[in-house]
Amino acid sequence: MAEAVTARPASTILLLRDGAGGPDDRGRGEIEVFMMVRHHEIEFSSGALVFPGGSVDASDREIIARPELYADSEGSNAAALSFRIAAIRETFEESGILLARPRGSKDLVEAKQAASIAARHRTDLAKRKTTFPDILDETGMVLALDELVPYAHWVTPEGMSKRFDTWFFLAAAPPEQLGAHDGRESTDSLWLSARDAVAGGESGRFKLPFPTTRNLIKLGKQPSVSAALDDARGKPVVTVMPVLTKLDGRRQLRIPLEAGYDGELFEM
Repeated sequence: MAEAVTARPASTILLLRDGAGGPDDRGRGEIEVFMMVRHHEIEFSSGALVFPGGSVDASDREIIARPELYADSEGSNAAALSFRIAAIRETFEESGILLARPRGSKDLVEAKQAASIAARHRTDLAKRKTTFPDILDETGMVLALDELVPYAHWVTPEGMSKRFDTWFFLAAAPPEQLGAHDGRESTDSLWLSARDAVAGGESGRFKLPFPTTRNLIKLGKQPSVSAALDDARGKPVVTVMPVLTKLDGRRQLRIPLEAGYDGELFEM
């Protein structure tokens, strides 16, 4: 019997902004979300359209012991803090978008300063020539963990060779921080509506992982960023670990109906 694979802790952020393209056919504007196309040579989800994110690492846990480096309004325990910190670090590393405030300020870092920090430190962070705590120390930044709203929790099914225990967070994108792919782990980046992303997956324009599709469909039901954040705040998050089943030779995935997605049984 093959040895069970432990799911690796990971985080991702759905960075949101209200679309500027005018109202949709229901008479309202659409939320846009920042997404990236993963490099085709990346081992996991190669070529897929995904939200920025990645695994929790040791430096994320180091930050927990230094509360002066983060603002958290949830009173989170160490495990929850590590997911939140990793979400912001990975998003900065992959997109250059920084969810942080200058020390002593109530406002998120201005786009110009965030771009300067990314230009100086982003590549070195990706190459592990520096650490996130060192960057925060040098730049006087405090991570805005309080901007993250828990949205979903997915665990890769048992029996897979690579498994992740992933928390999805919602956050309003910092004003005027547009983001850009790094050219290493991702080869393209774009802002698009949840509906356009799903349509692209259906047409074959995009390769969308199953959890990404489900979360996009769920997000697309919200009329605005503020509505999406308000709806998610305080709502229980049901853990989803899909179960693969077979019926009449067809493969299906089952997820908990109470998780609030667009069904519980999906054809593969």
